[in-house]
Amino acid sequence: MAFQVDGKLHKVFDTEQKSANFRARDFVIEVADGKYPQMVKFQLTQDKCELIDNHKEGDDLTVHFDLRGREWNDKYFTNLNAWRVESAASAGQGEAAPAAANNPPPPSDEFVDDVPF
Repeated sequence: MAFQVDGKLHKVFDTEQKSANFRARDFVIEVADGKYPQMVKFQLTQDKCELIDNHKEGDDLTVHFDLRGREWNDKYFTNLNAWRVESAASAGQGEAAPAAANNPPPPSDEFVDDVPF
């Protein structure tokens, strides 16, 4: 499943060597979501760890990612696996994204979530 989201780069973590053959790097973007912006963490793996190097905190980005999930010892984990990171300005010059990725459904009038988390 491929998705994309626009946001502002908030934090970049160092690359971690998880095992002899696997390395990963996390970064966080701030995604506008009404009154309370969301801090969303993504993971880059293997040869993709350097994709974030050309960007600095505060940059507007478009992140292309896959949704990954797994089970281990009856616990469930979800990762947002980034495979392309680009400046938001240059992202508009490529292919159009699926409508669902760009246009979330409008909020319902029945429920207002004003809790800050």
